[in-house]
Amino acid sequence: MSLKLGVNVDHVATLRQARGAGFPDPLVAAQVAANAGADMIVCHLRGDRRHIQEEDVKSLRKGLSVPLHLEMACTSEMEKIALKLKPQSVCVVPEGPRELTTQGGLDLSGRRAYEVEKLLTRLTKAGIGVSLFIDPTADSLRMSHKIGADTVELCTKAYAEAKGEKAQRAELENLEVACILARELKLHIHAGHGMDYSNVCPVAAIEGMECLNIGFSIMARAVFTGLDAAVREMKAQLN
Repeated sequence: MSLKLGVNVDHVATLRQARGAGFPDPLVAAQVAANAGADMIVCHLRGDRRHIQEEDVKSLRKGLSVPLHLEMACTSEMEKIALKLKPQSVCVVPEGPRELTTQGGLDLSGRRAYEVEKLLTRLTKAGIGVSLFIDPTADSLRMSHKIGADTVELCTKAYAEAKGEKAQRAELENLEVACILARELKLHIHAGHGMDYSNVCPVAAIEGMECLNIGFSIMARAVFTGLDAAVREMKAQLN
């Protein structure tokens, strides 16, 4: 089975919001990405609405030929939006008010695990696929399985930001070990955060990996090559 590519279009909306203009339109970017080989389109509707807006999620849900994958925090506001707009799948992610981007995996300890479990149950009952964005640790994987998740997205931040070959290899081994446990737990495995054209291939090669979600590096490459070429180049790296 070929590895799937999810293309995140958040930063198309970031550019639009910087000027308060009506363009560029994330839907147009998503359609280009889909035509270039993206298997699904990813967007993160944040509580602070810094880039993607609810109207974007609506238009993406209606205007795509590939599935829409919505990243969202575990809040009642986001649950209501997901249940109303019915993306094909969501990824529950942690969210901080002053972060530039997501900083790590979900906290699945104590009360938080209970809240995520209830959200997972309600979204699944509504026919929406659910994954949990977690750090590649045994505790996070086991807790994800315990609360009923069937899919996890492993955070690749530590791997992507590792300095030097030795440190990067160590982080890659952490991902490989996490994938072994995930397979034992019968979890579907996705990964994302910070991967680019120079570091994606080793993660793509991990046994059991099913989907990589990538946004910023594709959009940055697209400034120079165009979005169609940037998506095709990333897709070629995965297979």
